[in-house]
Amino acid sequence: MKTSHRMLASAVAVLATAALASCGSGSEPAADGTVTLSFMTGSDQSTVDTSKALADAFMKVNPTIKIDMEHQPGGSEGDNVVKTRLSTGEMTDVFWYNSGSLLQALNPAQTLVDLTGDPVLAQVQPDYLPVVSHDGKAYGVPATTMGGGGILYNRKVYERLGLEVPRTWADFMANNDTIKAAGVTPVISTFKDTWTSQIFVLADHHNVQAAVPGFAADYTAGKAKFATTPAATGGFQHLADVHAKGHLNKGFGSATLDQGLKMLVEGEGAHYAMLTQLLPPLLETYPQTATDVGYFGIPGDDPAAGGATVWEPAALYIARTTEHLDAAKKFLAFVASPAGTEAVTAAVQPSGPYRIKGSKLPEDAIQVAKDLQAYIDRGATTPALEFLSPIKGPSLEQITVAVGSGLTTPAEGAAQYDKDVEKQARQLGLAGW
Repeated sequence: MKTSHRMLASAVAVLATAALASCGSGSEPAADGTVTLSFMTGSDQSTVDTSKALADAFMKVNPTIKIDMEHQPGGSEGDNVVKTRLSTGEMTDVFWYNSGSLLQALNPAQTLVDLTGDPVLAQVQPDYLPVVSHDGKAYGVPATTMGGGGILYNRKVYERLGLEVPRTWADFMANNDTIKAAGVTPVISTFKDTWTSQIFVLADHHNVQAAVPGFAADYTAGKAKFATTPAATGGFQHLADVHAKGHLNKGFGSATLDQGLKMLVEGEGAHYAMLTQLLPPLLETYPQTATDVGYFGIPGDDPAAGGATVWEPAALYIARTTEHLDAAKKFLAFVASPAGTEAVTAAVQPSGPYRIKGSKLPEDAIQVAKDLQAYIDRGATTPALEFLSPIKGPSLEQITVAVGSGLTTPAEGAAQYDKDVEKQARQLGLAGW
């Protein structure tokens, strides 16, 4: 029944858009000169708040352009709504969607407006453009802040025990020994929410790229494997290391994400392999999150090559079927400007830096955002593999749970993941598979 309801919801959404299109959303402005842009965005609170802040601020300085917002469901259901509307030519003028490899599935050359060389992109940082590009053409602008994947840590615990941010994996494990001796859980794991088990692997990509610069391209081409690339097996080894040393919290197999975040903020646990984007919603209940939780990238073996794996911001795109191209471009140019980021900051506490030239974090930004900014300032970041390759196997979280629970060796886990991605790579029609 759930599937039927989702299909019905998607069908209703498409019909509603078609009805809207037939009721005055054509190319001609209204009698008073007002143009109405339709804007589809996500349904989670942070995305809703960000989108509303952008739309309200834009309309304030562009009174002849009105923006009507609607919200798609989350997860795969929302993904299907986007693909359906694009394929039927009934997409809103502007829409919010993922950057990175998921963009390729939208067939952007046929469905989206090409912004390559357009003034719309003038203030977008060049490093961001590859994750909204396909075949060398750019299609989107960053809609929000970037986030960091790695280790969230309790700064009060570090201060009390006289610890420093580790520069190598050996340093990290030594810190864990000190923390354990002090009676604090060194590493929080929350395998009840299985997706959280992946972070040690996914957020280790900066170290993989530093050791094997061509890994992402060779992996996509079927030439490189996790099991036969020692640096890529490293993330699985990290999961095994913290389990083997007894550094995990009691009951880690049944612990949830919310419980893990609470442990971290309250200092019951010192480290949590997680994403910085998860922290802003905690501020209302745990205001100390802003100052007591810091961030560092997963340490590798070479301190000189240390850095952070980053999750690039989602983007706003213009559907090729829009009849209000000038107005849509004007909106995206505003989003991709310091004025746009200031509007977002006033509504949503940033969990990381913006990808817009001239945009700065507020002085009262939460600590993890400042820590991530430091990596960016020294040019020590690498996008997560999912932004560089379309291949991400569906069973990774089950594999990492098994490795992180001591049930599967790192080598076996890496080999299992190599097998897991084969079907997807073939479905995508990638050469070399």
